[in-house]
Formats: sequence, C-alpha cells, structure tokens
Amino acid sequence: MKFASSLAVVAIIGFSTSLVRNTVDAADPLVAGPAATIQRVTAGKPTRKTLTLMTTQPGSIKAFEEAPLHPRVSGYVKTVSVDIGDRVQSGQVLVVIDAPELQNEVMQHEALVALAEAESLQAEANVAAANAAVLSAQSKLVGIEAGKARASGDYERWNAEYKRIKDLASRGTVTEKLVDESLNKLRSAEASRDEANAAIEATKATVEEARAIVHKAEADVVASRARINVAKANLAKAETMAQYTEIKAPFAGVVTERNVDSGFSVMPSSGLSSKPLLVLSRHDIVRVFAEVPETEAELVSAGGATADPVTVTIPGLNNRSFSANVTRTSWALNPSNRSLRTEIDLANESGTLRPGMYATVQIKLDEKQNVLTLPLGAIVREGTTARCCLVVADKIEFRTLQLGLRSGDDFEIVSGVEEGEIVVLARAAGLQNGQAVVILPPAT
Repeated sequence: MKFASSLAVVAIIGFSTSLVRNTVDAADPLVAGPAATIQRVTAGKPTRKTLTLMTTQPGSIKAFEEAPLHPRVSGYVKTVSVDIGDRVQSGQVLVVIDAPELQNEVMQHEALVALAEAESLQAEANVAAANAAVLSAQSKLVGIEAGKARASGDYERWNAEYKRIKDLASRGTVTEKLVDESLNKLRSAEASRDEANAAIEATKATVEEARAIVHKAEADVVASRARINVAKANLAKAETMAQYTEIKAPFAGVVTERNVDSGFSVMPSSGLSSKPLLVLSRHDIVRVFAEVPETEAELVSAGGATADPVTVTIPGLNNRSFSANVTRTSWALNPSNRSLRTEIDLANESGTLRPGMYATVQIKLDEKQNVLTLPLGAIVREGTTARCCLVVADKIEFRTLQLGLRSGDDFEIVSGVEEGEIVVLARAAGLQNGQAVVILPPAT
C-alpha cells in the first residue's frame, strides 16, 4: 500500500510538473520548442555620424621631369664634367663634343652673309644709276621737244613764205629763182621738223629703257635682300648646330645615369631606343602615382579648391607621412586593370623623396557630417535593392532603403528609415516579413 501510495504521489507530482512546464512554454515565447517562431534580435535606432570615405592604394614616386640627353651632332667627346649623383643647374654645360667642321661651316656662312650684303649694296647703287639715266633721258627729251617746236615754227614760216613768193611769181612780181629758194628753205625746215620728231621718239624709247633698267635694278635689290635673309638663316642654322657641341642641362636636377666618357665617338641618335649620354632628373618636386579602382574613380577630384586631400606614407623613411592634394588624373581608365591613374605632386627641395621609392597613398574621397547611418549587419541586399528590418509592434516589417556613402561598416541612409524608428542592427538577413521578435536588452 505504501508503495502504491508512493507511485500515486510521484504520478501526481510528474503530472503537476508537466502541467507547469506546458504552461510556462505557452506563456514564454523564448522557450525553444517545435512551435516557437519568435526570434531574439539586436535592434536600435539609426545613429547620426560623420562618414569619411577613404581609399588606400599602393603608389610609387617618380621624378617630376626626366630628360635623357642625346647628341645632336657627330664628333668626339671632348669633356664630361659630371657623374651620377651630381646636382646641376639649368643651362650648365655637361658634355662638350669636338666638331671643328661645324665652326668652319659657321665661318663660311658668315662670309656668304657678307657677300650677299655687298651684292645688295651694289644692287641699290644700280637702282640709283638707273634712276639717273631716266632723268638724263627725260631732260634730253625736253630739249629735243623744244627743238621740235622751233623746227615746226620754221616749217610753218617757210611754208607761208613759199606760198607768198609763189603767188607773187605767178603775177610776175618776183622771179622763179626766189620761188626755188623759198621752196628749199621750206624743205629744209620740214626735214628739221621730221628729224626732231624722230629724235623725240628715240629719246622716249631711251626713257622707257632706262625705266625698265630701274625696275630690274629694284628687283635685283629685292632679290639681294632675300639672298641676305637666306644667308643669315643658313648662318643661324650653322650657329645652332655648333651650339649642339655643348650639351647643357635643360633644368636643375640630379644626374641619374651616365653612359659616356671622354674620347667617345658620338653621332645623332636614331630613336628613343638608343642609349642616352646622360639622364637628368628634376629633384625639387616629385610625382606620386597611384591607381584608383574603377568603383572609386568617379569620386576622385583633382586640382583647384575641390581637390581631394591625400596622405602619402613612405615605408622607406620610417613611415614618414606627407600631406598634399590630388594634382591631376588621367581621366580615362587604364584598360588593362580598369583603374584611374592619379598623380600627387610633392615638394622635394631637400631631396628626401627619391624616384623609385614605394609609397602608400590614402585619398579622402568624400566626407558627410551628421548623416543618418546603419551598420552593415542591418542591411539586406536583394539584387540591386537594399532593405532593412524594422521592429513594429514586436514584428518584422521590411523597408526599402536608398543608401548613400559607405565608410567601413557604416552606411548613409538617404531615405527609407526615419531617425526614431527601431531597426534590427545585426543578422537581419535571416528574418521574415511579419515574423515576431523580441528585442534583446543592450549589453552591459
């Protein structure tokens, strides 16, 4: 009986415990069970932050300008006044080439210039002589025309006299001999008049010939002046070629390569593939090159007041950093790696930065202050659509978002969520629309 009573008590206790457990399971949604659909979630309000978008890319330093110096004339190297590592000034003579034939050519063209100038003076003198001949012929023409006037007057007088004498002879007043004498005088005056006319025509021809000589002489002057210009141009070319016997520094810099010694036979380079005598690099300013990926290329701003700030870190200088701005970009992407060539100019008066150094380039692409943000875990992406999970009356409500700037694990929320709404902040991808949730208390 005692054993039966004990069994009965155990059965009653077990039934009571089962009843209590079932009651608790029904009342507590956090208790695991086959029918449980309520999820614990971490949720909170969107926060306002200042978001900064940075891109960090490997970079390299190159000289701002680099000039391979090739010979322009043939000859033998007379002197080389520099070696690698030497700092030179703009215009400094670095290499002298011995080419005496170029100096001879200069002297020859100087003589040709002097000859052309002398010929020009002679041509100008010919113009003066031709003008004098014109004046002489014109003066002679004036005298002949005056003689023609006298001859014409004599002709008219003797023509009238002949007619008068002939009339008198017909009436028997004078003799025929007097008529013959007046006729002879008339013919003589006519001959003088014709001679004057012929002389006038001849003198006019002489005047025209003299004028033609003037025109020719003036043309000779123009031609002689042109020959002077040609001779001077040839002289200038010869002098320029002679100047190429001295290879000078095009800018202040450092000699980084030397491939020549005294006595070398050199000749003009046939192309860029030929080895230069010297290589000169500008050292007072350097270029830092970095390749920005295509996804961030559109955000890079170069030049002017809107240029993106940059921090250049040099590992070879104990991670020393330099601040600057983006100076320029290539605008077009490199088709081989789809990146944007970005350049930063850095002052380098001390020569600390050397071409070939490795650099880390950090570019500040964008910054937005006091913007509404959500963490990465709150964002659920479905194709090109982004959404989040709001907690409304202890249930999940999907909300489509328009995202803006991303900085690290924080996204700018342009639209879709208001500042005071409660959003699931972590592991939102596994939730369903309308699902019941319980918000976990904040960690202490």
